Order: sequence, then structure tokens, then C-alpha cells
Amino acid sequence: MSFGAQAHAQASGDPVTISALHKRFGALEVLKGIDMAIGAGKTVGVIGPSGSGKSTLVRCINHLEPIQQGRISVGVNGTTVTARGVENAGRVLSQGEVARYRAQIGMVFQSFNLFPHLTVLGNILTAPVGVLKRDKKAMIEKGMELLGKVNLQDKAKTYPAHLSGGQQQRVAIVRALMMDPKVMLFDEPTSALDPELTGEVLKVIAELAIRGRTTIIVTHELAFARDIADAIVFMDNGKIVEEGTPDEVLGNPKMERTRAFIGKMA
Repeated sequence: MSFGAQAHAQASGDPVTISALHKRFGALEVLKGIDMAIGAGKTVGVIGPSGSGKSTLVRCINHLEPIQQGRISVGVNGTTVTARGVENAGRVLSQGEVARYRAQIGMVFQSFNLFPHLTVLGNILTAPVGVLKRDKKAMIEKGMELLGKVNLQDKAKTYPAHLSGGQQQRVAIVRALMMDPKVMLFDEPTSALDPELTGEVLKVIAELAIRGRTTIIVTHELAFARDIADAIVFMDNGKIVEEGTPDEVLGNPKMERTRAFIGKMA
């Protein structure tokens, strides 16, 4: 299954720059000086063994995890994530301002994270109407259009418990897209799915979710990463071990650790 042709639409995203990023949980250092630059509209696949820091990395970008050292910049408006919090022009932003910062960054989790007490339509309306104060009628129209694109328009009044895992993940992707994000973050979006449901979610990611947005996707689906990514980053033990084009990292890795990991995944 090839995804590459649909993934690279005209760039409409924001650049992401990560400098000397350190993240600790107590005495455990999970990220050990990460440096990464992602051009506007580019897609980076992040691969590596469990516990290498991949998921923590994307959660730090969205400030779902505070950092202890370093700097993360998203876009060109001067907003940065530092050890102090989310800042702009030297001022630490309020919780409401941080929520608006997150609104420009779509996040899709491993475990869907849908609100169980809300219908599909309720889930996808909560952020644009509640956080961004957008017109509810217009958001309903937009939401139904996006649900139609992922073949879930007939599930608008359904609760998450009555959806398959693949359907829930497609709803989670639509929920992120409702905010018109410039950056998309995916944290192992198919790891909780049965193999037969994985393909439908990957197809939606490639054809609808990326579409020229700046994208970081943590994944164990190496063939998918090769098809849709402009660059691959291999992480191990909290560090970037190797990075380059998909052909370089997946096809002809330089580092023995990378070769060993890819050999086990093949």
C-alpha cells in the first residue's frame, strides 16, 4: 500500500525547531539534549524502541509535559516552550493563552482519548466551539463534512463505546483537524489497533491529516514512514542516534544500533 502521492500537498504548516531539549521524570532523564529542525510543511517519522523517548518528545512540543532545559519553537510568531512554560516576548503565557497555543497543534494519541460521555459530533465540537469560540452552526457543517471524508458521517450521534478502534481513531483525527492546525503530532496512532484496522487509519493520515501540514509521526509502521516522510529520525535511550531521508535511514543506515532495530522490525 503506497501513501506517498497524497501525503505531500502544498505546504501550509509552520516550522518546528527543537534545541538542546532535556526532559526528566524525577531522577530519570528521558530526553538527553534533542536537537531537531522541521521545515514548514515537512513530515518527519520518528522511530525507535519502546522507552527511547519518542512519545515524550511529541508531548513536550504540545506542552503536555513540562521540560527542564532547552527550547521548542513552533511557527514564526515568537512563541516558545521553555523550562518556565510557554513564553512569548519573555512573558509566560496564562492557561488560556496556552490553550490557544495548543489549538494550532493537532495531537492524535495512541489511545484515542475521546470523551466517553459525548457523541462523535460532541467530541469534535468541544475544542473549536469551547476554546476558540467559533460559530457552532458553522463548526457542525465543517465537522459533518470531515466525518464524511473519513466515512463516519452516519456515526455523528454515536458514542465512542459503540465504535471500533479504527473508527475512534478516525474521529480523533477529525477532532484535531477541526482546529485547522498548522502542525500535526501523531503518537503511535495505530499501536492500539488490530492489524486489519491499521490500514484505514494510515490512509486517513496520509490523504487527509498531513496535506502539507508540518507533521511529526511516532510510528512503528516502517513502510508507512518510508512512504510519507521527508525525513526519518531514529531515537534510542533519549537521544537521536541517526537521521536522514527514508532511503538513508531505513534503506542504508550508518549506525549499528539503527541497523539492529530495523532488522528486528523487518
